[in-house]
Amino acid sequence: MQEFDKVGVVGLGTMGAGIAEVFARAGFQVWGVEVDGDALDRGRDHVRSSLSKAVDKGKLGAEERSGILDRIAFTTDREDLRDADFVVEAVPERMDLKRDVFADLDRICPPGTILATNTSSLSVTEIAALTDRPDKVVGLHFFNPAPVMKLTEVVSTISSAQATVDIATEVAKRIGKTPVTATDRAGFVANALLVPFINDAVSVYERRIASREEIDTAVTKDADLPMGPLALADLVGIDVCLAVMDVLWEEFRTPRYAATPLLRRMVAAGRLGRKSGRGFYDHGGRANMPEDLPAGQLAQAVRTGSFGFDLAAMLLVPHVNDALRMVGDGYASAQDVDTAMRFGCGYPKGPVELFEERGIPWFGAVLEAPIPARLTTATAAPVLLAMEVNGHRSLH
Repeated sequence: MQEFDKVGVVGLGTMGAGIAEVFARAGFQVWGVEVDGDALDRGRDHVRSSLSKAVDKGKLGAEERSGILDRIAFTTDREDLRDADFVVEAVPERMDLKRDVFADLDRICPPGTILATNTSSLSVTEIAALTDRPDKVVGLHFFNPAPVMKLTEVVSTISSAQATVDIATEVAKRIGKTPVTATDRAGFVANALLVPFINDAVSVYERRIASREEIDTAVTKDADLPMGPLALADLVGIDVCLAVMDVLWEEFRTPRYAATPLLRRMVAAGRLGRKSGRGFYDHGGRANMPEDLPAGQLAQAVRTGSFGFDLAAMLLVPHVNDALRMVGDGYASAQDVDTAMRFGCGYPKGPVELFEERGIPWFGAVLEAPIPARLTTATAAPVLLAMEVNGHRSLH
């Protein structure tokens, strides 16, 4: 792999500051760029706060913290990236902002500089087309918090040179991440699986089938997940969840990817999760969102298992079905799917592993159950039929 001396990170919000920290921890010289002094100060504070927490937890020494900070130069001038070897864009998910950044980077940086976007929902292909070097543009999608989560999705376009993808993959490894490579498709691997799962949980809550706590507790207890889907929506950002759902809808145009109305209304009301202080839960000392009215008799029947299965299965099975469909479509291998969800979302077992552990009867019972005992009218992924016909028990 070619040697790098200077890495740029454009945009120092929570994610961008975390990315700058990750590169500096790995020994790179980093230039962190923001639009103005106030934003730059906030970005610097993000990095300092993150490193201080690591020191307090005994995961980093004070001397190491100083060394990491010394390797990050903070600036408001993109021209400081004129001799950068590798640049990661991490500005908000708006194409107009990214258009401005990539036009500048294409003009400022040497022809050999690789430009990466941290987008989680926009087309990497469209971003690459904003430049005169589409062969040197890739997606490098980190997960929040970037210094902690081990997954990085390396996303190629039809214009990306293989050498560019190979270098980006090696860079991900050098900064301590586990890379999963994917082609440019809405949601890539992790978000295309995670966000519809969150959307389903929001739908269950909106339909008064269960409370916030019942939904999150059911899933965390059943699958040993570190966080329930509604709590995770608050962490990810409800606006981010909506944006991903809308991108999935635009690409696939199937009911599976229609955002539930409550998700859109919460964004309109400014209840974005932790970053706004309010989401499905209270994060800023204000009153929680009011609970729904008591569930109706039909909803209570679903919750208590009158149809022969439970709330957790109602949520997990469509999630697993999405993973099987992704594998069956050839977009990602079973190993990549499970790696993405374990290292990007903290799953103890990936969705394919979960399916193989529990078997076809657990899976089929929910998909064949009557509405409203399941969330969608989706049928089992075709790969499941192939497994049954051939007697296969594993996709790994």
